[in-house]
Amino acid sequence: MGRAPPQQATPSCRAPGLPARSCLRARRAPARAPSPSPAGAMALLLEYEFKSLPADKQIDTEPFLQAVAHLPPFFDCLGAPIVYAPVKADLSGNIKKIRAVYESNPSKFKTLQNILEVEKEMYGSTWPKVGATLALMWLKRGLKFIQVLLQSLCDGERDEENPNLIRINATKAYELALRKYHGWMLQKLFLGSLYALPYKSDLLKALEKGKEVKEEETLQKIHQFLSKVTPILDTIYEMYTKMNAELSYQA
Repeated sequence: MGRAPPQQATPSCRAPGLPARSCLRARRAPARAPSPSPAGAMALLLEYEFKSLPADKQIDTEPFLQAVAHLPPFFDCLGAPIVYAPVKADLSGNIKKIRAVYESNPSKFKTLQNILEVEKEMYGSTWPKVGATLALMWLKRGLKFIQVLLQSLCDGERDEENPNLIRINATKAYELALRKYHGWMLQKLFLGSLYALPYKSDLLKALEKGKEVKEEETLQKIHQFLSKVTPILDTIYEMYTKMNAELSYQA
């Protein structure tokens, strides 16, 4: 995530929001994925919550970066580190790029809107393909993946034949957040990565630092997180649309 648009439509071997894999697994009957390590991501998400969206919809950069910095560990809870480590690294990298720009002049880049406005004037014709604008563009897509996946779990969407699998939820998140930005090869790689996902019960347990907590309690915490992050994420998407800053190139 956060890479400049390619000069030619040549598919990359790895792209934001998608784990690098050398081959696809053959389709087979559902098998138990490795249990995720108890990263305690849910506790982190709630401890460092996003601030409520203000009436003017101006998102302060510093508190946004403080909250979003604790999201990468979520991918530890999806199991198979070799699969999701690249996603986590891309998310972290884009956060660092935005913070570097913000810290170069906190007053000038006080809000996320300020970042886009200042960089648009600063970079001219190369904008929005550069700087924190590009990093935030890819960051919001990674956040969208997390948001849609968690919302799908809260909504009770599931495979009735295999209710403890989260492939339906992850597929929906990928379709809405990342698919159209990936070429054919990367889309196929994502399909292969579905078999590395943990059971829903294992994921929820990982979000609770490995503690045995009732599913309803964990889902309530997820709902609490979503109630804050969803309006902010929607506002960022709206901002990119209004400023014509969204890029649609495929990685």
